[in-house]
Parts: sequence; C-alpha cells; structure tokens
Amino acid sequence: MQPTGIHHVSALSRDIRRNYAFYTQVMGMRLVKKTVNQDAPTTYHFFYADGLASPGSDLTFFNLPRAAPEHKGKRSITRTTLRVANEASLAYWRERFGEHGVPHGDVREIGGRPNLTFEDPDGLSAALVADDGQGDAHPWERSPVPAEHQVLGLGPVTLTVPELATTDGFLVGVLNLRRAYVYADLQGAAVQVFEMGARGAPAEVHVAARPDLPDARYGAGGVHHVALRVPDEVEYHAWTARLQNSGLAFSGEIDRHYFRSLYVREPNGVLFELATDGPGFTTDEPLATLGERLALPPFLEGQRARIEAKLAPLDTSPA
Repeated sequence: MQPTGIHHVSALSRDIRRNYAFYTQVMGMRLVKKTVNQDAPTTYHFFYADGLASPGSDLTFFNLPRAAPEHKGKRSITRTTLRVANEASLAYWRERFGEHGVPHGDVREIGGRPNLTFEDPDGLSAALVADDGQGDAHPWERSPVPAEHQVLGLGPVTLTVPELATTDGFLVGVLNLRRAYVYADLQGAAVQVFEMGARGAPAEVHVAARPDLPDARYGAGGVHHVALRVPDEVEYHAWTARLQNSGLAFSGEIDRHYFRSLYVREPNGVLFELATDGPGFTTDEPLATLGERLALPPFLEGQRARIEAKLAPLDTSPA
C-alpha cells in the first residue's frame, strides 16, 4: 500500500481576485471549483486544475486578506512545481513570464530535470518542470495558453526541514515512499528524493535538510499542506488503520465532499494529507460549467445566504 502520486497542493493568498486573474489568465489553468474553506466557510477556497479537473492537477488557494507574507524557512514546503510538456514549453513560458512581468529565473536543471522558477503575485516559490511524457494532457479549451504548452498537473514538491532522519522515517516508514536519489539544489544543499506509485515527476517528494535556516512563519505565498493520492476508499480506510497503528496524531477520516481526507503532520512539522481520487469535482457540477458558481458541500448548503453575504463578490462565469 502506497500513495500513487501528488493529489493537490494548498497554499494561501491574500487577494483572491488577483490570484484568480493570475492563474486563469497568465497561467492558463482552469478554475474547477469555486468554494469555501470548509473549516472557515466565510473565506474562499479556489481549485485550479487541467481541463478535466483530474486528480494530481489541483493547485488550491485559501483566501486570507489580512495575512502577512510568509517568512520563508525550514519546517515548510518551499517549492511547488507544475509540469509542462518539454523544454520547448519552458522556452514558451520564459517568454510569457517576461511579457506579463512575472518574476522568474532562467531554465536550469534541478534534480535532473529542466526547471523554470517563478513567483506568483503572493510570492509563492514555484517552478515549471519539463514532463517529457510522464503525464497525460487534458487541455482546457478556453485557456489563453496554447494546448501544447498548458500546465499538465503537479510535479514534485520540496520540503525544507532541519534534519532528514525523522522526515525520512515518516515518508518511508509510515507512508511507504521509496528513497530514489540525491541531488544538489541551486544553493548547493543536498536534496533527498522520495518516490511513490509509478515514479516520475508527478509522484515525488523532495526533502532538503537546512538546519541553518530559521523556521518558516506561515503566511500569504506559503503552502499549507501537500496531499498525496489514494486511489479508492478501500485503501483510504486501510490508511486510517495504518495511521492509528503508527502512534502519530492525525485528523481521523474527514469527508471533503469532493474527496475523502486524512491529515497528519510529519515530525519536522510539515502537514500531509492523504486524499482519495474520487468522487471528484463533478459530483455537484457538470464538467462543462465547473467553477462558474459558488459550490458548497451539503452540510453548508443551508448556510448559503449567510456565507455569500460574507464573501467578496467575484464573477467567474464566462465572459
């Protein structure tokens, strides 16, 4: 039993309007779910993905307008990557970032793959990575980005921790990930790669040990958690039993309506989620109109009027 890949990454934005404009109009991703933070339902939670809202393509954002910027450091997820087709796509994106004034670096090899680092408007540390055939393509027909260069889904996430041993024990001993290889990052630090599922960019967690860094202070532009894919509810319940036997504190089973979740924090403080691939985002909206209206899980539907009154209006319907 092992997770099959990255399911989603959830970060924090302080300006959801700006966030929506950036991820749909600059990054060309599809807003597949306009909903709320189920634990704080008067704040937005947006999910961006590919044209089919596939598991493994979701980059999500909680909106917190009063949040201070994140103070970068250890005990956090320090880089989120998105997969594109190949190096030709990276060249396209380098030019596109320049045209749109997006802070970015040059195309450089990181961990054996060409990467193009960039920051979103909240300062999220991100990169595009050449996929080279490791994932399926499900383009969004209304994207401003040509189909051959669109974001395919999530790639590796990088954790930065004070020491490797306890995080290694969690990833290998609890989550059953496999140690793959080690590389030096752009700062020269050693990064251990852990893999799962069928291997490749959609199924890796990278861990850098940096005891010299201060602890991160979570804020806008920071990542709240990374979720790993669980194929079905049979394995989901098996993971519940495994976490119970591990002795680690964890959330217990939570129904997020679009998937089932388990949350557990690894010993160096980074929050992981195990999330099922289904039932998916079409459980309450047709595929053709995903993200165009405020979707609420059934337990919040009776509070719709109060919730909508608290949310800043944002029209996400087609022009």
